[in-house]
Amino acid sequence: MSPPDRSKGEYQPGQHEGSSPQGKLLLVPNTLDFGVAGDADLQEVLPLSVIRTAARLTYWVAENAKTTRAFLKRVDAIAPLARPLQELSIIELPRPVKGSRLSAPHDLKPLLQPALQGHDIGLISEAGLPAVADPGAALVQAAHEMKLGVTALPGPSSLLLALAASGLNGQSFAFVGYLPVEAAERAARVRELEALSKRSAQTQLMIETPYRNEALLAALLAHLRGDTLLSVSCGLTLLQAWTRTDVVAQWKASPARMPADIPAVFSLLAR
Repeated sequence: MSPPDRSKGEYQPGQHEGSSPQGKLLLVPNTLDFGVAGDADLQEVLPLSVIRTAARLTYWVAENAKTTRAFLKRVDAIAPLARPLQELSIIELPRPVKGSRLSAPHDLKPLLQPALQGHDIGLISEAGLPAVADPGAALVQAAHEMKLGVTALPGPSSLLLALAASGLNGQSFAFVGYLPVEAAERAARVRELEALSKRSAQTQLMIETPYRNEALLAALLAHLRGDTLLSVSCGLTLLQAWTRTDVVAQWKASPARMPADIPAVFSLLAR
C-alpha cells in the first residue's frame, strides 16, 4: 500500500497513534452564517484540508440533520463527496433533557459503533465548532470513555472571534451561555455577572436566540453600570459583520439596532 498523500494537507484515515484499526471521532467545524450567506465559498471560512476531510466521511452525528445536509452540499461543490448525499449516514444527537446538565443522561455510545469497525465519524454542529457551547460535548465524552481517538479540526468559533475583536480581557474569560428570559431573573443575572467580572477582572460572554438580540441588549443597558465595558459582535464572518465595544453610558447615548435574524455574541467587563 502506498503511503498517504500528505501534500493536500487533509487528515488521513489510519493516521491515529498505534496499530488500532478503530476509527476516530472528528470534530468538523461548520460555518457561522446559518445559510444567510447563501452560496458563499466555504474556503473563505474553512481550510481546504477540512473541506476535503468532510467530503470523505460517510458517517455523521449532527445537531441538526437538515443543516448538515446543506453544509455537505456546499462541501460537494468544492470536493466531491465520497458517496451520494442520500447514502450518507447522518444521525441527530438526542435532544438534551430540559433542565439537565450538559452531559445529558442519554447513552450515546451506540452512535459511535461505526468507529469500532474502523470508520471515522464526523461530529458537526449547526454553526461553529462542535462541542463548544454545543450538546456535542456529550458525544466527545462518550468517545473518550470508549478510548476512541478524538480530533478537533480547525474552523471558526464565534466566541473566540468575538472575544478577540472586543478588546476586553482575553487572559481571563467565561462563557455563560443564555441568560434567563424572565425579566426579573435576567436583571438579577446581569448584575451577578457584572459583580463577578469586577471582582475577578474576567470577561463574561453570552449569546441569545437572534430574535431576542434586541431584548438582551436592552436588558444589559438597563442593568449594567455606566462605566462597564460592553462589546457586541454581530454576523461574524459575514460581509456585514461588525463589532462595537464601548462603555454602557456611550451605548445608551448612541444606541445600536440589533438584527433579529443574525447571531450575535455579547461580552462585558466591569471596571
